[in-house]
Amino acid sequence: MKRFIDLSEQEVLALAISNEEEDCRIYLNIAEGLRQQYPSSAKLFEEMAAEETRHRAMLYDLYRAKFGEFLPLVRRQDVRGFIKHRPIWLVRPLGLEEVRKYAANTEYETARFYRKAAEQSRDVSVRELLVRLADAEDKHEDLAEKLGERVLTEDVRAREDETARRMFVLQYVQPGLAGLMDGSVSTLAPLFAAAFATHNTWETFLVGLAASVGAGISMGFAEALSDDGSLTGRGAPVLRGAICGLMTFLGGIGHTLPYLIPNFSVATVASFVVVAIELAAISYVRYRYMDTPFLAAAFQVVVGGVLVFAAGILIGSS
Repeated sequence: MKRFIDLSEQEVLALAISNEEEDCRIYLNIAEGLRQQYPSSAKLFEEMAAEETRHRAMLYDLYRAKFGEFLPLVRRQDVRGFIKHRPIWLVRPLGLEEVRKYAANTEYETARFYRKAAEQSRDVSVRELLVRLADAEDKHEDLAEKLGERVLTEDVRAREDETARRMFVLQYVQPGLAGLMDGSVSTLAPLFAAAFATHNTWETFLVGLAASVGAGISMGFAEALSDDGSLTGRGAPVLRGAICGLMTFLGGIGHTLPYLIPNFSVATVASFVVVAIELAAISYVRYRYMDTPFLAAAFQVVVGGVLVFAAGILIGSS
């Protein structure tokens, strides 16, 4: 994958053309999926697709004037910084709320892309067009936000509040939740394997501490290197990595600290209680910010935690 900052102006324009064409086809797919139940929303997505077609034509006219007929193939997946979205437009039936959120996120990311590209463009005509397209994408985001009001008759949510919430989830909740889940679950097996193998609280604490620190460092680097945040607005990679690493460490150290208690039975019971609290906290965060039903989130997290927990006890007792 190529870094966005390393793209030439020719490659930036080629990427923009590719993005507009792909978004147009996605919106047409969404429109087809909504047509039967939500005809007015389907019409809206068709209008958005037509607008993407106009944007592509504007970009392509400028590209040909600057660089000729040859158009290199540069796509989102070739450039570091874009979020890989789940292809919800292929699912039937389509949920209106889900595609509304998808459209708003897509237009927000595209507007950021155009503004970032305009910042590094040296050609005045290219920069002016990219800024105009960024403003147009902002209007598209407003249009997508109104889908809920138009069809679901919900109160209109302020665009600034929704954008702030979305960015909070992207920059803090998602990396933090990933770290908390990894730290809380992945460290269970080595901790309780050591506990039931040695029945020594201090040695168990050292194993849990090492597992928590190691997992925190690993997850922190993995998150920081996954996306530089320049196009997606997910924030600085160092910050996301630090959040993810810290939450991973906290998830592991929480059920490790009880083994500072000298009595093995008391320490183990206390650790069980902490694990239950951690799994409940993860379920609540997924319910609160990831739109996952609480019972479904709790079931998924608890099943995974119990399996890892049981594996650790079985290995330690063998």
